[in-house]
Parts: sequence; structure tokens; C-alpha cells
Amino acid sequence: MAKKRLLIIEDDVDVAQMLVEYFISQGYEALNAETGGGGIAIARSKFPNLILLDIMLPDMDGFEVCKSLRTTPLTRHIPITFLTQRDARADKVAGLELGADDYVTKPFDVEELRLRIQGSLRRSSRETLIDIRTGLPTSALVQDMRHALSGRPGWKELDVQLMGLKDFRDMYGFVATDEALAFVGQMFMDAIAKDGTKDDFVGVHSEDKYTLFTFVEDINPFVEALKRRFNDGARTLYNFRDSDRGYMVINEGTPDAYTAPLMHLVVSSLPAPVTAEARTDVQPT
Repeated sequence: MAKKRLLIIEDDVDVAQMLVEYFISQGYEALNAETGGGGIAIARSKFPNLILLDIMLPDMDGFEVCKSLRTTPLTRHIPITFLTQRDARADKVAGLELGADDYVTKPFDVEELRLRIQGSLRRSSRETLIDIRTGLPTSALVQDMRHALSGRPGWKELDVQLMGLKDFRDMYGFVATDEALAFVGQMFMDAIAKDGTKDDFVGVHSEDKYTLFTFVEDINPFVEALKRRFNDGARTLYNFRDSDRGYMVINEGTPDAYTAPLMHLVVSSLPAPVTAEARTDVQPT
């Protein structure tokens, strides 16, 4: 199972180092950003499971960071815990109104902080907002995003099928499959961060079916780059023999042996739904 990823947006070097080292020791992957802008960039590219956010930052305050994260489709559902020296009620209310999930004041007990983070992660999982293995938003959020985009121009919907996953599981087992799905989730995030736009969104319906909404103008180079990024990374999931020959032999050495291709993506571009405004222009025949 992939580790839970925490993003700590904190400019105090001592506090940040202590938190990173502590949560790594607790089995988390912990990332640190010393500025609000840096934190927003990491959140978009790494899609953490939870964000610890200081209010007092050198370039922008935590409220601005929270607002930016909550108004960007791909990060709007990531749990956020404010971590700050401020304890005024007005600050707490302001943070919670912006969509923060919790508020912890300094100095804090790190064990209590760990438990509160676990609680936020459990709530997020119970609400099925995030798929555990890929780390991506689930189908309920895909539907929400499709509805939110219905009145906006310029977006495209991609249906992405992950082919060959069952054969991979039969050959390499369940643990390797979980690692493959974690790779798939990060691959989508990298594709959006490097080739997409800040308004792009990707979600998972099942382990082999995904939906991606994008505002890129030229869809063909984007799709080709997505496939190339997947193929390059997916080969590292196979042993050298399978990777070199480009296929697997399932049940090798038995009468039931058969060859299976390596995992690959099949991407289809779906037409955007016709809005009510557009339908008024259509004359009946």
C-alpha cells in the first residue's frame, strides 16, 4: 500500500524539519515547502493526502494559500490543517470558512497532531473523496466536476482505459499491483502539472477506468505525451526480461501458458455535453 503523503507548508526551518522527520518515522511520505507559492505548486504536482499549512508565510498568508487550493479543481478536496501561532477566534473562523478541516496552534503536542491528522484522513476516506490506491478523486467528484464545467467553454473530456492490469496482477501479484496503481495516479498528476493547465482535473472510476478534463488547446500532443509518460514509467514495474521483450508469458512452462502485452493506455476524447444555451440554437427538423 502506498504511503500517505503529507505536505507541510512551513517556513520555520526547525519546525518543518522536526515535522518532516517525525512523520517519516511514522510511515508517511512528508514534503516541505517554505513559501505559499511553492506549496501550491507541490500540491498540484504531488497531490498530497493532507496539507499542514502555516498562516504566517514569507510571500503570502495561509488564508490566500487555502483559498487558492480550494478554488483549483484538483486540490479543492485535499484536507487542510492550519498550523499557526495565532489562536484568535477570528483567525480560526476565517480559516474554517475558507474550507480548512482543522486548526492547530503552536506550541503543539506532536502526538496530538498525529492523531488529528489520522482523523482527517479517516474522514476523507469514509466520504470516499479520494481513492486509496491511486490517490485520485473518486467518481462522485468526477460527476461534480463534469457538472461544474458544463457551462464553461474550452474543455475536453478524455476517457482513459488502463489495459493489461489483470494480466499484470496475475503475473506479479497484489502488492505490485498496488504499486502500479500508485504510479498511475502520480503519472496523471505529473501529466497535468507539466503539460496541462491549472483547471485540469483527473478522477478514477475503477482501477482501470479514469476520466480527465483538460483545457489544453491542442489535445493530440497532450494525449501522446500522456501515453509516452505512462509507457516509460510502466516499464520499470516489470522485471528486465518482460520489459525488454515487451510482453509477459503467463503460466510459463505449463500447458496453460499464454502471452500478454504490457500495460498501456487507451485514450478516447469524448464530446463535451451540449449546454442548454447551445441547444437553443438548434432548429427542429
